[in-house]
Amino acid sequence: MTFMILKMIGCLALLMFGMKTMSEGLQKLTGGHLRAVLGTMTKHRVGGLLTGMFVTTSVQSSTATTVMTVSFVNAGLLTLSQAIPVIMGANIGTTATAWIMSIFGFQFNMSSVVWPFFALGIILSYTKKSSTKSFGEFVFGFSFMFLGLCTLRENAVAMDLSHNEAVINFFKSCGGWGIWTTLLFLVLGSVLTMCVQSSAAIMAITLILCSSGVLPIYQGIALVMGENIGTTVTSNLAALSASTQARRAALAHMLFNVFGVIWVLIVFHPFVNMVCHIVGFDPTFVPQTEEEIAQAGVRVTYALSGFHTAFNVCNVLILIWFVKLMEKVICKIIQGKKDEDEDFRLKFISSGLLSTAELSLFEARKEINLFATRSKKMFGFVPQLLELKDENEFTKLFARIEKYEGISDNMEIEIANYLNKVSEGRLSPESKANVQSMLREISEIESIGDACYNMARAINHKFRSKEDFTEEQYAHIKHIMELCDRAMAHMLNVIEDKGADANHALNLENEINDYRQLLKKKNVDDIDAKLYSYQMSVHYMDIVNDCEKLGDYIINVVEAHAHVRLTY
Repeated sequence: MTFMILKMIGCLALLMFGMKTMSEGLQKLTGGHLRAVLGTMTKHRVGGLLTGMFVTTSVQSSTATTVMTVSFVNAGLLTLSQAIPVIMGANIGTTATAWIMSIFGFQFNMSSVVWPFFALGIILSYTKKSSTKSFGEFVFGFSFMFLGLCTLRENAVAMDLSHNEAVINFFKSCGGWGIWTTLLFLVLGSVLTMCVQSSAAIMAITLILCSSGVLPIYQGIALVMGENIGTTVTSNLAALSASTQARRAALAHMLFNVFGVIWVLIVFHPFVNMVCHIVGFDPTFVPQTEEEIAQAGVRVTYALSGFHTAFNVCNVLILIWFVKLMEKVICKIIQGKKDEDEDFRLKFISSGLLSTAELSLFEARKEINLFATRSKKMFGFVPQLLELKDENEFTKLFARIEKYEGISDNMEIEIANYLNKVSEGRLSPESKANVQSMLREISEIESIGDACYNMARAINHKFRSKEDFTEEQYAHIKHIMELCDRAMAHMLNVIEDKGADANHALNLENEINDYRQLLKKKNVDDIDAKLYSYQMSVHYMDIVNDCEKLGDYIINVVEAHAHVRLTY
């Protein structure tokens, strides 16, 4: 018996590995197109709902859809009210997995069919074309999933669960507690899903237990309801250390499913009986012959899959009209910090990697864009510091620049560590090149922060001295800083892929270099003419030279990003 249990655990692991590999292959194959669909078809709640369904059904992962949705919310491309319908649609799309298992895993004997698919998957995986490799990975994962499911079924048959007295007595003893039985199995489904980290795996176990006649349909459906809550608890725990918008999106997912469970519990038996009637399954029917047992085993899987779909569809039909109200409630529960940008917190990536390298790199891309935006904000403080005369205000702003410099250092380290973790996984040559280019980008962006801090230090040295710059020096510094600001703004447009011409960055950098050369020559003449002291010329040229260095770092970022774009 112990060996059979270990074998069942191994079959479950095989099933989960197959689901993960299949989802990874689909995301690599269609990830870029699906992100474009997700970003453009969510302006209306119905469009968002259909998009969430389509994307989740395509990649076989509601988590992947939710991750992409949260990324768009954080990036400002979607509002929370636009994201909620997408999450609702993702819940409907994820029910396709149960139907695939029910139709192919129980209606047909896939154990002898999957082996040719393994061979096909291996052949496709060794081709040079990346899209064909991704499709091969999908076929390979598909084969593993059904091999795990078939082996799981065969193991359950070998264990003869339908005649196992201990198992039968356990379910019978729990079956007479009325609503408490339903609540018990609901909690059990939630806990198992949290432990296994896969609602699809627990759904597979539920399908097998019910199809073998051991688990009554009502208790099996309670497990399915628990799976819906368990999968949202996992995402909420993962979002605890994430940004405000990420936590709000995760909470929206949980509230959606919890609300559904509450109203289904109120009409539990009538609702379950209705679904069973639609799929042609009688929950009170007791099969006698082997043929009736086999037919009932298939029909009960349809009933479970039908309930899963009906639960989510009905829930959507109820809540889709109250998206704005949901948004208000969620924002009241999770309130944003006023000075969130002043704290070091990675907004898009967390300590754990996402399901595929493609999604992980997508999140890293968003984090790098935020890193560059913060660097531009830091540079914006420098001209303000130059004009301040009040000591208290000067000290506060200088301390703020110092704080941003520390944030810049930490962001470089954290993003680099994340990218290094991504590079340890299975990556295509294109993705490996992207990781190297992204590492160069963050290094250069951190150097921009260093240049800004060095300018602030030079201004601070000038402020602490008894002398001041001349009006002409102030005018020259402001002009070169304006050139740098234009270059920074253009850099952001380039790395955020807003259609900016990367070659124009080179023109701006040349303009900064030429102006710096002009000021360098003029500075020598001004010192000879004794227009200001040599010490003031040192502070003055330190600022000018740091502006020129900043221009170099900007063009390096643009060049690194251009390489990333070329490798896609």
